Amino acid sequence: MKVKRILKWTLAVILLALIAWVFIAYWTSTNDCKRYAAVPTNPMKAIIKCEYGVENLKVQEIEKPVPADDQLLVRVRAVSVNPLDGHFTRGMLIARVMDGGLRKPKDTTLGVDYAGTVEAVGKSVTNFKSGDEVFGGKTGAFAQYICVRAERAVALKPSNITFEQAAAVPVAGITALQGLRDTGKIQSEQKVLVNGASGGVGTFAVQIAKSYGAEVTGVCSTHNVDLVKSIGADHVIDYTKEDFTKSDQHYDLIFDNVGNHSFSERRRVLAPKGLCVLAGIGGAGWHEDTFGHLFGNLTAGMRSKFTSHKFAMFLAHLNHNDLAYLADLMQPGKVTPVIDRTCKSLADIPEAIRYLDQGHARGKVVITVE
Repeated sequence: MKVKRILKWTLAVILLALIAWVFIAYWTSTNDCKRYAAVPTNPMKAIIKCEYGVENLKVQEIEKPVPADDQLLVRVRAVSVNPLDGHFTRGMLIARVMDGGLRKPKDTTLGVDYAGTVEAVGKSVTNFKSGDEVFGGKTGAFAQYICVRAERAVALKPSNITFEQAAAVPVAGITALQGLRDTGKIQSEQKVLVNGASGGVGTFAVQIAKSYGAEVTGVCSTHNVDLVKSIGADHVIDYTKEDFTKSDQHYDLIFDNVGNHSFSERRRVLAPKGLCVLAGIGGAGWHEDTFGHLFGNLTAGMRSKFTSHKFAMFLAHLNHNDLAYLADLMQPGKVTPVIDRTCKSLADIPEAIRYLDQGHARGKVVITVE
């Protein structure tokens, strides 16, 4: 009885300490938005979020960055919106934990995907020069200028694609590539199914899988069947008319962007020793049940350890080599970014996020930066 009493009080103290920590962390969380009150000496425009909520995004004049010795100063020509931009803007709990700002966003900038022209380079940079056209991923990309590390996630833009197309690539393209190649171990002649084939990641996944010589089936709505066929899918399943988990077909690899089927349903259509790759922590339209989706992915991975079928969750990592690999695929036209719509200025980003949140975008939503 004494041991039980000790355990009970220990758990109670831990719980109270946790509640106190969350309360203190919430009310003490703040950001550096006060610095934007000063008039910049060398101004540029950027999207700033001082409070959570799409309605609180604003275009602000801030100080133009200066590149360090190992950095490039890039004049941004185009950016694209990703589901995570919406998650961090709205302040989903998991995004607040990742950001470190429970009450207010700690990081007041926004955006990752960009394409632009190198305006200046630091003195230790040897692999890029002023005038180079580049694309890549960097936090705070929704701005007229950004500084990026030359050895990180930046690569030369292929000459045959536009800045808008290049800006559509980094997060979605690398997610598809790493999911299929690194986690999925894709092989030529495998039967591969892409669930959510018409979205930002899905359109890249279909094309990358074809570049590996796979037989690709894409799953999408009626409205997007022709699109998915046009980017190379060998077969297309209209999910409004047919449930792919109830077919007689079996797949060596399922690349699942949606997570709208149960563990047992997806196992039913996996080939012996087949693999289901679970992409990310939640895409466009998933914010309504992101924890449910994330929990489902985590439990599927654990449950699959006791079966012949495997489920694997992964998070993409932006890097130079994979951007260069995607550039090599785009140069001969093996991969072409699919763009749903192009907005005309940074001021259109809140509306672009709202549109992406609906979960019906065909490919990527891109913004031209004037």
